[in-house]
Amino acid sequence: VSYRLDGFEKNATTVARSELVPADYTNLGGGTYHFIMQLRDPMGGGDKEISVRIVKEKKFYEEPWFLVIAALLTLCLLSALVVLIVRRQTRRLEKKRQEAHDQFEQTAEALAGAIDAKDAYTNGHSRRVAEYSLMIAKTTGKSEEECEKVYFAALLHDVGKIGVPNSIINKKGRLTDEEFEQIKRHPVLGGQILSSIKNSPWLSIGARYHHERYGGKGYPEGIHGEEIPEIARIIAVADAYDAMTSNRSYRNAIPQQIVREEIVKGIGAQFDPDFARAMLHLIDLDTEYKMQESGAGQNTEPTATLRCESIYHDCTEGVSITGKPTRIRLCSQPDEGFEKEQSLPSLILFESLDDGVHPGEESNRNILYHEYGRIRMDGTVTGDDIRKSDIKILDGETNIEQAGFAEPEPGQRYLVEAARSRDHAMILISDEQRLIRIILALPSASRKLCIALGGEHCFLHNIRVDNEETNIDPEAIPRIAEEISFIKDAPEGDIPNLQIDGWRAAATKGIPVKGKMTIRFHSLSLPTARLVWNCPFVSIFSADDALVNGKNFREYMLLRLDGESRESDEHAENKVRIERLPEFTGWNDWMEKNKQGLSCSVTISRNKNRITMETVNLGIAIHVDMTIRDDVKEIYAALTGDECAITDIHVEREG
Repeated sequence: VSYRLDGFEKNATTVARSELVPADYTNLGGGTYHFIMQLRDPMGGGDKEISVRIVKEKKFYEEPWFLVIAALLTLCLLSALVVLIVRRQTRRLEKKRQEAHDQFEQTAEALAGAIDAKDAYTNGHSRRVAEYSLMIAKTTGKSEEECEKVYFAALLHDVGKIGVPNSIINKKGRLTDEEFEQIKRHPVLGGQILSSIKNSPWLSIGARYHHERYGGKGYPEGIHGEEIPEIARIIAVADAYDAMTSNRSYRNAIPQQIVREEIVKGIGAQFDPDFARAMLHLIDLDTEYKMQESGAGQNTEPTATLRCESIYHDCTEGVSITGKPTRIRLCSQPDEGFEKEQSLPSLILFESLDDGVHPGEESNRNILYHEYGRIRMDGTVTGDDIRKSDIKILDGETNIEQAGFAEPEPGQRYLVEAARSRDHAMILISDEQRLIRIILALPSASRKLCIALGGEHCFLHNIRVDNEETNIDPEAIPRIAEEISFIKDAPEGDIPNLQIDGWRAAATKGIPVKGKMTIRFHSLSLPTARLVWNCPFVSIFSADDALVNGKNFREYMLLRLDGESRESDEHAENKVRIERLPEFTGWNDWMEKNKQGLSCSVTISRNKNRITMETVNLGIAIHVDMTIRDDVKEIYAALTGDECAITDIHVEREG
């Protein structure tokens, strides 16, 4: 007898019939089987075969769905195990990487601190340059990784100064040519020092090339444009900004306006245009002057006490006088041995970019100091740059009770109230017995007016300044002199003449931009103009009433004739190309010729939402391609500016 269970075993078992015993099968899985038995007759009687079909029901764990689920669960468990192992390993690696990063950062900062410590006047320079460079990188859309590279390259950009003698770095005053040559070695030395850090090559690049100039006149190699590595072009702008806004052994920090102007002048010559414009944008956002080492240009509250031997011996910081009234209270005590008439406080009327009194520094371009005159507390007005004054002494009248003095206060108490409307200012001085009203006709409506306290042979104390929030009625200050006009006798064209005494203080009505047109006009920078952007501007905008700052006003482009323009945003894409032609003779000459007056023209073309502008003025050629993203029908152009007069305006249209 031969038998086998088909589906479970391949080979049959053969035994003699007399030896046949029951066949047992165990561990059979669920399914269908065939038990096949053959009877073989060795005498030739013929073989017989019997087949029995056997079905065993499957257990649930033998079903396909269970096997699939089991496989998936196994896969999930394995995946979870792999993820757990990978995460643990990643955390370990991340911890090591962070520790290495922190160690690198601490080492870099310590090294930067050691560099800065060589010069007391530039302490903190490396960190500030790193912060400014990071801000520029972020503003220009760099990735997080790129920003970090920029930061650390800027932090170590001056590492080469380790090799410069302290006697040169700490020298007071300007360097000799030989000393400057040694200073010029620090980029090369810094690049060599940092080149040993093989996995961070950008460090040595920043150190080596940060003194290259976009126009090709830098050092050490004199390369230009985009030949200069991008990291170095960013650091160059940040480095120059901090150098100008930090105190030096030979000068104080330069005010923001002058710093901004120097960056404008350096676009394309010293600085990469894109990164320079990013820096200008950051400066414009820095309305509180936090982005600099010192408070240059910041209008701070005067000190609380002064001891004045002479008029300029000790002075407070200046307080800006505007259309919002300012109140200054103080007490004055005469020095021993001096009569009251010899020891009066005085008001110093002036302007300067840092709101400080700088007698004798009228030619200091970094300060732009200009003094109008002085007023003693007895009402005496002196000075060479006050067109006219009107003084009235009102005995028996006083506003001193409004000063808010605590009782009692030693010495003579005073209250000074001041406000301004265009080129006129009114100052009220109250003491215990009288009120003095002083009306001043200033030489212009453009210049700032500041008041500082000084005096002669007196001690001033309990000084406090308060500013009101609302403007005075301009009619509250009586006019005692004719307003100065630079447009009154000038020829007038299609559009009324425009005198702009301050930043965008006035603008023409909007001119519809259709097809192609040319706006021709005469421009004259006012005598007070001292900055590059004291020139005409062109505004491209939309508004329901066609007025700048009118109803639903939206500006798409503000183009200054010095080439600076408003950046692109979600409403418009602006591409500006600026070229300095051979006839451009420098910015100082450019500003002087603007003061002499010149004829200008701006050509504007519109094709649906595409606008182009072109203008050439004193060797500055500007071409603008603008795409307006808003769905607006009417687009307007208007002339505006800063400290300039625009006259004889004509609009010429083609077709």
